[in-house]
Amino acid sequence: MHLIAQHILNVNFLGERMSNSITEVSTRDKSLTLPLILGLSIGAGLSVASIYYCQPILNILSKEFHLNVNQTGLIATLTQIGYALGILFLVPLGDSVERKKLIIIKSFSLSAILLLCTVSTGYYFLLIVSLAIGILATTAQDIIPATATLADSSQRGKTVGTVMTGLLTGILLSRVYSGVVSEIWGWRPVFGLASLAMLFSGFYLAAILPQIYPTSTLSYKQTIRSLIPLWVKYKNLRKASFTQCFLYISFSCFWTTLAIFLAEYYNLGSSYAGIFGFAGLVGAVAAPISGKISDAIGTKKVVSTSIIIVILSFITMFSITSFSISLQLPILILCVIAFDFGINSCLIAHQSIIYGIKPDAKSRLNSIFFTLNFVGMALGSAIGTFLYSQFNWSGVTILEIISSFMALFFSSLNEIGGD
Repeated sequence: MHLIAQHILNVNFLGERMSNSITEVSTRDKSLTLPLILGLSIGAGLSVASIYYCQPILNILSKEFHLNVNQTGLIATLTQIGYALGILFLVPLGDSVERKKLIIIKSFSLSAILLLCTVSTGYYFLLIVSLAIGILATTAQDIIPATATLADSSQRGKTVGTVMTGLLTGILLSRVYSGVVSEIWGWRPVFGLASLAMLFSGFYLAAILPQIYPTSTLSYKQTIRSLIPLWVKYKNLRKASFTQCFLYISFSCFWTTLAIFLAEYYNLGSSYAGIFGFAGLVGAVAAPISGKISDAIGTKKVVSTSIIIVILSFITMFSITSFSISLQLPILILCVIAFDFGINSCLIAHQSIIYGIKPDAKSRLNSIFFTLNFVGMALGSAIGTFLYSQFNWSGVTILEIISSFMALFFSSLNEIGGD
C-alpha cells in the first residue's frame, strides 16, 4: 500500500507539473458547472458501486465455487476491508497531491481490476481481486472532498448532497444491475460491463475536472501520522465516525444476507435481491433534501430523527415473518426505503460536520470518517453471515437493532456542533 501511495505521489499526470503554490483551486475553477457536477456524481456512483456488485450474486457464487455461507460472506467482507484500507492509506493523499491526478489514476486502475475479476477461476483468486476492488473503489472518497473544495461554503451541504445522490444511487442501482445482469448472462458480465463504464468515467473526468492543488506540504508518512492528532483533537469527528460506523454495521448486515434470505424463505433469485435496490433508491433521492435541511436547521435534529427511523425499520423487520405471507415482502420493501433514507440522511449530516472542522484537511478527515464506516461494513458482513448461519433472519435483525441503538447512543453523547 505504501508503494502504491508513493507511486501516485511521483506520477506526473499528462506531463503537467504540480503548482508550487499551495492553493486549493484556481479562482476560475471555483464554480461547479452542471456537467462537472454530473461527472463527479457519476464517477462517485460507479466507483463505490464496485464494492456492492457481489452482494446480490453471492448465492450464484456460492453454487459455482461450492462455498458454505461463511465462505460466501468472506467475499463481501474482504471487499469492505479493502475499501477501509484504501480509505485509510490512499484517501489522505488528497491533501498532499493534486486531486485530479489521484482520481484519474485510481479510476483507470479500478477499471482494470474489474476486468480482471471476469477471469476469476478459483475462490482464492476471487478473494484477492475482491480486496483490490475495495481498495481502488475509494475513488469515490476522493471525489467527495474534491466536491466540498470546489463548492462555496454556504452551499456545501447542498452541493455535497447532490454528488452524494450519485454515490448513493450507484450503491443501490449496483444491486439492481448486478442482480438482473447475472440472471440473464451470468455473474462475469456484471464486472466486465462495470469495467467499461469505469473506463469511460475516467476519461470524462480527465477532460472536465479542474486541477485541485494540495493544501498540505506533508510527505506521505507525515500525512498518515497526522491522522492520529486529528482524531484525538476533534470530538465531533470521533462522534460522527462512531455513530455512522454502527449504522453501517446494520446496513451491511442487511444487504449481505438479503439474497440468501430471499432465496431460502421465498425461493427468489438474485434479480429480486437486486430489485430491492430500487426501494433503497428513494433514500438516495432524498440525500439533497437532507443536505438542505442540515444547512437550514443544523445536523442534530437530522441525525437523531434519522436514527429513530432506522431503529423502527429494523424492529419491524425482526417481526416480518409474523405477518401474512402476502404482506411480508411489501412491508420489507417499506422498511428498506425507511432505513436507507435514515442512514443516508445521517451520512450527509455527518459529512457536513466533518468538512467544516478543518478545511485544509478534508481528505484526511474524510479518510478517518470513512475508514471507521467501512470497518463497520466489514463487521456487518462478517457477523451478519455468521449470525444468519446460526440463528437465521432473527439473529441478523437483532444485530441490526442493537447496532442502531448504539448509533443513537453515540449521537446523543454531546450536542453536534463546532469543535
